[in-house]
Amino acid sequence: MNFPSLSDIRAAHARIQSFIHRTPIMTSTAINEIAGCEIYFKCENFQKVGAFKARGAANAVMKMSPEERAKGVATHSSGNHAAALARAASVAGIPSYIVMPSNAPEIKKKAVKGYGGEIIECEPNLKARETTLEAVVARTGATFIPPYDYMDVIEGQATCALELLEDQPDLDIVMAPVGGGGLLGGTALTTHYIHPEIEVIAGEPAGADDAFQSFHAGHIIPQTGPNTIADGLLTSLGKLNFELIQAYVDDILLATDPQIIEAMRLIYERMKIVIEPSCAVPLAALLANKERFAGKKVGIILSGGNVDLGKLPF
Repeated sequence: MNFPSLSDIRAAHARIQSFIHRTPIMTSTAINEIAGCEIYFKCENFQKVGAFKARGAANAVMKMSPEERAKGVATHSSGNHAAALARAASVAGIPSYIVMPSNAPEIKKKAVKGYGGEIIECEPNLKARETTLEAVVARTGATFIPPYDYMDVIEGQATCALELLEDQPDLDIVMAPVGGGGLLGGTALTTHYIHPEIEVIAGEPAGADDAFQSFHAGHIIPQTGPNTIADGLLTSLGKLNFELIQAYVDDILLATDPQIIEAMRLIYERMKIVIEPSCAVPLAALLANKERFAGKKVGIILSGGNVDLGKLPF
């Protein structure tokens, strides 16, 4: 498979500059003391649309031809990719058609509408999402931009680690959460190119552990009946991303929901910043395996901050 080169990732970073923030890296002495290591948090919860997804969506839209752009973009998503693609389309001045399950959170629907996306609702199952999307694409001629298993999206997500490693090059370990694997795949690829000696470790919810199972089995084991508070990590691992994970990820560590909630609360209390449950998973996995990280310098990508404040788990 021809994955993006380092120059491709750098070009993507230049391409999406007008669409994204260069997010800060933050530290917490209190959390470092609890963890027994130095943690550098790359705060994508401060990113446009509140999540790293802004990067991949912007890159995919900007790489389309003028003819393709004129017909717009389409996707199915109940979460951050929906808002990210709607916003990227809005900035580019093109239409977006977003298929969302009827039970998608109101906050996510509001975000998509706010960015000018046209929402097409469907039954809350994958088959309905896919058939509804096919009908939308047939009707509009829009280009389907998948949320994670898509080369231009992976290339865009890879720019997050590019910034992290430019700003904090002396890390021993880089961590990211894993759901579909776009962020983890891109992070692993960038880290491999720039600092191959740095370990890449993913955090995954124990209640949605298909990446963990797949990683150890050596082949994709699809997600079935995921059950976790980390609603952004419920999806099955993508094929392209699994290839990257097999090649460049050193380990996947699990965290239980109580551990995820505890890590989330820790970040709220000690750092005074808003994160969503999925975002807390790498820190939860680190805290559950402290001996593995003792005395190390660890970069953690805080993936997003789109949480319903009326439904905080603490």
